[in-house]
Amino acid sequence: MGFVEVIKIGYTASMSAQIIIDPQICHGKPVIEGTRTPVSVVLGHLAAGDSMATVCREYDLSKDDIRAAVRFGVARSKHDPI
Repeated sequence: MGFVEVIKIGYTASMSAQIIIDPQICHGKPVIEGTRTPVSVVLGHLAAGDSMATVCREYDLSKDDIRAAVRFGVARSKHDPI
């Protein structure tokens, strides 16, 4: 099996959502674990004004999945210049 990076950012025991980076899934883009939904898609919808409920419904995600994507985006923005 190849490289798989699992990123956990600020999780509590009750938050199981994770962001993974695996070259075999979506060309290594960060995705919600267990899906092929890129973090960038989730953040793009939220930035465009879609509600958390809409994104959850459209991509079959939980609110914890959405929060994990936002936490990932925040953490990433602290390290990568835009």
